[in-house]
Amino acid sequence: MNILKNTHREITPLSPEDSFLVFDRVKEDFDFPIHFHPEFELNFIHNGKGVKRIIGDSMEEIGDIELVLVGPNLHHGWVTHNCKSKSIHEITIQFDENLFTQDLLRRRIMKPIRDMFNRSIHGILFSRKTASELYSRIAQVSRLDGMDYFLELISILHDLANSRNQRLLSTYTVNRESFENSDKIKAVYEYVQENFSNKITLSEVSEIVNMSNVSFNRFMKKRTGKTFVDYVNDVRIGYAAMWLLEKDNSISEIAFNCGFNNIANFNRVFKKLKKCTPSQYKNEFSGIKRIL
Repeated sequence: MNILKNTHREITPLSPEDSFLVFDRVKEDFDFPIHFHPEFELNFIHNGKGVKRIIGDSMEEIGDIELVLVGPNLHHGWVTHNCKSKSIHEITIQFDENLFTQDLLRRRIMKPIRDMFNRSIHGILFSRKTASELYSRIAQVSRLDGMDYFLELISILHDLANSRNQRLLSTYTVNRESFENSDKIKAVYEYVQENFSNKITLSEVSEIVNMSNVSFNRFMKKRTGKTFVDYVNDVRIGYAAMWLLEKDNSISEIAFNCGFNNIANFNRVFKKLKKCTPSQYKNEFSGIKRIL
């Protein structure tokens, strides 16, 4: 299920014999439509202050430098928006989702990269400090050959995986979320996905995983970084953002279908998570997408 049903499916030039594909270019604007593809994509942008980034249901105006990892089939794109620069430096690195086999990713040394790949289904924004520190190495990649090229890209991925202050971008994902093989978290995930449109109480979910309310909330905070209420709101707002773009229903109908019985509360939670009102989100997104 795609957030935008007619989003452009990009056919990348990555062949089965390729490991990584690197595009390094200086451009005046962004004119490629919102798109998705099964390959991972690492995208670096320098001198692009004012460009708007779209990853899943996240829309943000970027600063002068940024670095993002986009997971397989997560729709994404950048638009010129408020950028005045005529020399935007963009470096895009794509690689097949099967380049790293599951047997390899299970190795202890690969755990940071494996966990990063699992998180990338939301899109990962790396800190400005990380992007600045890796700029020269990423810019040099297209000038390398053979094994030096391959090993440097593996090294860059490893450094990214271990970097600090990473931020997940999209509340909506195209794949089932991974919670590090926790049966309890998976049970919570499945229950919320099936029942988010209805009232969900802390007590009923705590009972499913055989924990007290206090222990369960502490458990959720440790494993997801959110309270249970915040986690449920993330799921609901993720679906709301998707339906605002896909459906012709009114905002109040969408709010109700996502489990919000109070439109004022829906607007408040939506604005808190998306930094704009539902109507602004719908209008702004509709104005920037290009469908081919």
